[in-house]
Amino acid sequence: MTRVYSAIMATAILFMGLSASLGPKNIKGDDLVSMIIKSIPSSIEISSLIKETGAGYNKSDLNDPAAVEKYATSYDRALNLGVYGTDLGYASIYNKNQDVLDYLTAVKKMADGLSIGQFFDAATLKDLASKSGDLEELINTSTKNLEDINNQLQTENREHLSVLFVTGGWIESAYLTSQIYNSTNNPKLKERLAEQKVILDQLLIALNAHKMQPKFSDLIADLKELEKVYRGVKVSTVGGNGKSEVVNGELTASGGGTTTYEMSDADAKMATALIKNIRNKIVK
Repeated sequence: MTRVYSAIMATAILFMGLSASLGPKNIKGDDLVSMIIKSIPSSIEISSLIKETGAGYNKSDLNDPAAVEKYATSYDRALNLGVYGTDLGYASIYNKNQDVLDYLTAVKKMADGLSIGQFFDAATLKDLASKSGDLEELINTSTKNLEDINNQLQTENREHLSVLFVTGGWIESAYLTSQIYNSTNNPKLKERLAEQKVILDQLLIALNAHKMQPKFSDLIADLKELEKVYRGVKVSTVGGNGKSEVVNGELTASGGGTTTYEMSDADAKMATALIKNIRNKIVK
């Protein structure tokens, strides 16, 4: 079975990089949403790929960590907790220690604003970042902390905030991918941009389960406009028996095949513009 991304060691919102399926079709609604959240891949692979393409680190592409005070509602805080989590992972991959420290502070403040800051050990993480010696340990510890935050939101029956957390992280990841692809025309980044089709479909399922929550309808409407562009993505399976199917909400290739995603230049350009517009409504 082929997933859009392979599971890798990561930071930021790495708890999303689990290989769980969406479960049986008769699963309860709340459990289904939880499984969707856990099935969404990590954004850190994008950060790693961006670095591998030779693209330089550009802090101006990230959300300003000093902007935390602008996010006063639970809706804004949950979305930007995800945004800052992705930015934390991006800065970590590039070993930008001072920026890592700044984003750790931003994540902690967002978590405190949601009354879950006790599940994010900023002091330990700052100590790890300042030592500059063990990126893997920083990654592992960040992973556990953010995983705990996500789990706690669900434990407290605030799953709608968990969905926003994941959505904000994905939007920032897609934004970074599209912006750097736009400036480099790197084919690997274009392929990753095309692969977001599957993730977007899953996010819309999770968001629709909470569509009665304040402001969700506007976010869903914006993402549905983006989903229209992704309908043009060509999905192909090579090898095996040449078949692909959707199993429990996940696109898979049967018979050992490999599934690829192709996006036209026009669609990539339109997706880039829409992602930027959506992101601009979240980041202040």
